[in-house]
Amino acid sequence: MPALKRERITSGQNPRIKELLRLAEKSRARRETGLFVVEGQRELGHCLDAAYVPQTIFVCESLSGAIFSENGSIEFKEGADVLISKALFLNPDLNVIEVPDHLYEKLAYRGSTEGVVATVKAKTHGLKDLHLGTNPLVMVLEAVEKPGNLGAVLRSADAAGADAVIVCDPLTDLYNPNLIRSSVGSVFGVQLAAASSEETISFLKSLNIKILTAQLQDSSLYYETDMSGAAAIVMGAEATGLSRQWRDAADAHIRIPMLGRMDSLNVSVSAAVLLYEAVRQRNK
Repeated sequence: MPALKRERITSGQNPRIKELLRLAEKSRARRETGLFVVEGQRELGHCLDAAYVPQTIFVCESLSGAIFSENGSIEFKEGADVLISKALFLNPDLNVIEVPDHLYEKLAYRGSTEGVVATVKAKTHGLKDLHLGTNPLVMVLEAVEKPGNLGAVLRSADAAGADAVIVCDPLTDLYNPNLIRSSVGSVFGVQLAAASSEETISFLKSLNIKILTAQLQDSSLYYETDMSGAAAIVMGAEATGLSRQWRDAADAHIRIPMLGRMDSLNVSVSAAVLLYEAVRQRNK
């Protein structure tokens, strides 16, 4: 890999540093600029594999394995060099900025992210952007607002090989740093869309995808329900459940049996159970 020209920043008052922190902390900043923040070599690797275009990479020499020479070039040790090569392929005008340890500590949420933080250009996530196969498995989430829960569901969806995840809230911040962290980068590998419940129901029915709503009332045990065909598993928030709009639109209502004193599982755990039941049925 050819040597890169770099910029070195040592002050937290530098405009680039302030902008990075603003992107990490403010959803409005992410919407206005179309940029978001990725922290860690693993997460950035998943991001680049999905052809997201990086704009700037901030590198801490002592943590990343980067070697900054006095002539202004940068060389990377094995692992990081592949990452930078991918980033350069996607954006030949990539900015690489060196930051010292004390400044990186202010930029990074976690201490174990291998000394790399990047700003990346967001993609669009409409229903029209989804490309589903002939027998799709889709996860739909209504009013699941906590980024950590949403990220965990995305991780389960990726692991189960789901074709897409649809979030029924057009204003959901799909690039919230907590979501990216909790998904361990799965947010970049799963097809993802944000739309209203009305739009999503119409979309699923137009493709003859069976709607299976997870709910306690008027429902059948999940493993007694046919999930082998095109199906969308629909889940709501733990506190409020699904809206009547979804319950009325459903082809079947399903539930996970609760054998102890608790009446529900965490939404991400429930998602994993239901997704893998669909996988089991499809692999019979």
